[in-house]
Amino acid sequence: MQSAEFTIAVFKFVLLIFSLSVHECSHAWMASRLGDQTARLQGRVTLNPMYHIDPVGTLIMPAIIIFGPFIGFTLFSGILIGWAKPTPVISRNFTKIRRDENLVTLAGPVSNLVLAAIATVLLLVVIHAAPGGREIVNFTLHGALLPGSSPSVQAIVLLGIAAVEINLALLVFNLLPIPPLDGSQLLRNILPYNAVQSYDRIPLWISWLLMIVVGGYIMRLLLAPAFAVVLFVLTRG
Repeated sequence: MQSAEFTIAVFKFVLLIFSLSVHECSHAWMASRLGDQTARLQGRVTLNPMYHIDPVGTLIMPAIIIFGPFIGFTLFSGILIGWAKPTPVISRNFTKIRRDENLVTLAGPVSNLVLAAIATVLLLVVIHAAPGGREIVNFTLHGALLPGSSPSVQAIVLLGIAAVEINLALLVFNLLPIPPLDGSQLLRNILPYNAVQSYDRIPLWISWLLMIVVGGYIMRLLLAPAFAVVLFVLTRG
């Protein structure tokens, strides 16, 4: 069981890096489409993680969360969060600044939703097309590997489930209205001028506190029903 859990943890870590790269690449691609080439000129319209990695948010923090429980460190366990290097955007290059800012901001979370949907479809294909697919998916959903199952099918299922979990977590996390997350930009664009000035002065340490304490609570609150929908689709599909 420990071996299976560690294998799943490795899959999650690799997929988190990939999903964060897709998230930032989507921001950069949308900004380029709307007229701001800043990110494109910096090579950010790419899925290559080397252009998006933030040492703390992409590597250190996720590693502590994912692998910490194996060495008894569980302070941050259960809340999978992570971030990549922010995509540079110069809003004055847009035709309609507020609309285009919102579209660029939403591109990242939407990309995670799309990845979660693709992973769910992949799991449904395994359930219906692979020998013993339903049993493999059910075992993996409970954190175990089905003895005697096809290694290639098992690997696909591990990737699919990890992709769903990670991308739903990134979707919810990034939509939190806490600076500097994507949700904060969406909220900022609907606030009156005076409120924006106060909002922009929120200290970084307060943002961190809100992300860990309030953000963790909200994520647990929203992720459970979100993943329940996926489970319903997989068990009834």
